[in-house]
Amino acid sequence: MNTEPNVDRWYALQLRSRWESSTAALLSCKGYQTFLPTYKNAKRGSTRSKEVQSPLFPGYLFCRFNVCDRLPVLITPGVISVVGTGRIPIPVEESEIEAIQRMVSTGLHVEPCPYLELGQRVRIEDGALSGVEGVLTSFKGTRRIVVSISLLRRSVALEIDRCAVSAVQPKHSGAEPSRVIVPSLEPVVA
Repeated sequence: MNTEPNVDRWYALQLRSRWESSTAALLSCKGYQTFLPTYKNAKRGSTRSKEVQSPLFPGYLFCRFNVCDRLPVLITPGVISVVGTGRIPIPVEESEIEAIQRMVSTGLHVEPCPYLELGQRVRIEDGALSGVEGVLTSFKGTRRIVVSISLLRRSVALEIDRCAVSAVQPKHSGAEPSRVIVPSLEPVVA
């Protein structure tokens, strides 16, 4: 990992909701190299549906700049912060940016999907089991997962499309209401 402070590196910027395109344009006008990966998304209107380009990472934009001179980036409308640990910006590896650029340039269908880890609590968002929660127990290839749902002190395993679930944020209260629990998936790329 290159740790030279006076070198332009790729960083992920956290943005205000729905400011991805306008912030990318503003930063480009300031002379910065930006990368806003998008995918085709079907939007349903009142009479018909149409395809629109949506951000692959909603709320984020990649930008190449010198971290020692980040003030002009931070004061750009739409920018909330540079993604990092605490107040320390963490650069995105060049190989990761190149991989994302290659994926979106192929013309193949790409879409956002939740980042999930084994043992994580998840909530089913689509279909007849919408709202049911459980625990992610395994991955079946790249698109399917197995979620264990506890019922009456028994577990029922269910194979489901990984994009049909979302991660459940842990609760910080002491008592948890009784309900059906389904596993969580992977976290979002930061």
